[in-house]
Formats: sequence, C-alpha cells, structure tokens
Amino acid sequence: MTDAAHSASESAGANTGLDINAIMRLLPHRFPFLLIDRVLELTRQKRIVAIKNVTINEPFFAGHFPGTPVMPGVLIVEAMAQAGGVLLLTEIEDRENKLVLFTGIERAKFRRPVVPGDQLRVEVTVTAWRGNAGRMEGMAFVGDKRAAEATISCRVVDRSRSRAGNAEASAESE
Repeated sequence: MTDAAHSASESAGANTGLDINAIMRLLPHRFPFLLIDRVLELTRQKRIVAIKNVTINEPFFAGHFPGTPVMPGVLIVEAMAQAGGVLLLTEIEDRENKLVLFTGIERAKFRRPVVPGDQLRVEVTVTAWRGNAGRMEGMAFVGDKRAAEATISCRVVDRSRSRAGNAEASAESE
C-alpha cells in the first residue's frame, strides 16, 4: 500500500492489518497465551478481523484431549477478547500503561470443534463503548463455518492499578 493509500484508508478509519510484531507492541500477552497471529482488517473503533493458526504444538493439546486434540472453547473466547483488545488499544495513546480486562462473557456458544491444522478467523465488532468500558460481539470461524460466538464485556485499566489490586488481594488472602 502506498503512503497516500495508507493515509486515505486511515482517514476512512480502516487499516489493512497488523503482523505479529505489531500485535505484540499492543498486547502484553506472550507465549503460550498470545492467541492471535495476524490482524487482517481493522476499522478503527468498530471492527477487527484476526487469525489464529492452530497447530498441534499448542501446549493445551497435550491434555485437551490426548488422542483427540480440540482447542478449548474458553481459549477461542480469549482469542476474541485479545482481538478486541488490539482494536481498543489502537485508540489509546498511553497504551503501554494500560490493560484491557475481561469483565464478562455472555451468550457463548460453541458450534464445532477447532482442531490442529485449522485457521481460526476471529471477527469482533464493538457494540458499545463509553469511557473505559465496552461491549463487543465476537465470532470465530473455520473456513465459512462458525465455530463459536460470544458477547464480551471489558474495561481498560491502568497497569499499575491492576498490580495494586493483585497485591491487595494477595495481602487479604494471607
């Protein structure tokens, strides 16, 4: 894409995608918990399409399930949340000091198993965003078949605040 085309697409709110290095600059997640490999489409403040290449090398396949590997549904929902996090963090200037945390999962449905060799396409659309809290609709596909869907709620917090909250919780449990 030329610089002029890139500028035109940005002014329209669209971006053609992000590679793994750009994703890792936005999200704090790392192996084995980074669950998106590439962003194919990003429309600022509205929608993102990302992919996860599912391989037998994923650590969760060792126990889920031996001899019949199936990607856990909760990790498919986590991939949706991570894609949504990328979408939201692109809008935050001091993103290195922020985290996007899950606050709820509703209406999660799992329609087909996701197995090694599949390419999971994750589509997330923002349905509400006010201040530092939002709601997104996520869908995951393998090819043209829907594998899962969920409504995800989240909140953007300061990383220092989330660390302080963890310290308080640890102190209370001692």
